[in-house]
Amino acid sequence: MAARAPVSASSRLLEGLRKWYYNAAGFNKLGLMRDDTLYEDDDVKLALKRLPENLYNERLFRIKRALDLSMKQQILPEEQWVKYEEDKKYLEPYLKEVIRERLEREEWDKK
Repeated sequence: MAARAPVSASSRLLEGLRKWYYNAAGFNKLGLMRDDTLYEDDDVKLALKRLPENLYNERLFRIKRALDLSMKQQILPEEQWVKYEEDKKYLEPYLKEVIRERLEREEWDKK
């Protein structure tokens, strides 16, 4: 039992650090999610094309709202901030699939 205590303490510390960094980054204060801030390289662009229309439209709304708030040098009221627990990685499954396909295609081209 004593061996398990440090593991849970370190995982709690790591989780606390993740939450602190998430809030310190500031994108959540503009209503953005983590996947909204990804650099749009070729893989991300292809993954965005595969998003269902409703998720894509929600993403565009969040980005446009964030741009508007940024131009006005404002942030959302605190109750509208995206919480760490509420931030879902909606693009990640599509992005993983695109990367897997690209790596498979590159492997196939080597042969």
